[in-house]
Amino acid sequence: MRAKTPFFDTCYLVRFYLEDAGFEVVRELAGKSCTIAASWHAQAEVVAALHRAAREHRMEQSAYQAVLAQFRQDSEIGLFDWQPLTAGVQQRLQHVFQKAPPTAFLRAADALHLACAAEHAFRDIYSNDRHLLAAAPLFGYGAHQNGAARAQLNGATGRAESGMFFLSK
Repeated sequence: MRAKTPFFDTCYLVRFYLEDAGFEVVRELAGKSCTIAASWHAQAEVVAALHRAAREHRMEQSAYQAVLAQFRQDSEIGLFDWQPLTAGVQQRLQHVFQKAPPTAFLRAADALHLACAAEHAFRDIYSNDRHLLAAAPLFGYGAHQNGAARAQLNGATGRAESGMFFLSK
């Protein structure tokens, strides 16, 4: 298991660039590591999330362009270790969907994050997405609070209001 490099889902990655709830915790955690691992498809999700923030007028167009440039630069210098979506990841994902109970709420993107982390032997995944957290046991992960932070899940948004979670095997 890879214990040293943290694996972030898109919710965490976006907090490098947006000051959404919990961004301080994410940036502090990231500061303890030279590299952040993430699923390859998270690159598209981060760009889409940043675009959404601009579309919703949470940032000016010039800020959006600057943040996109920063994300590209961070990727190019190796801040992120983009984990490939291999045949093994796809097989694990299909197996989980096949065995999951019919009541399981498992989104494709969450399944890709979880299968990718599991297939590439990451012990911990950091997220605050309630749907990903709920689906984590299907992939052998359990949810834990990150440090001493206390999280209050907001039923309307599904986001942790004041704290972040991580998943571990």
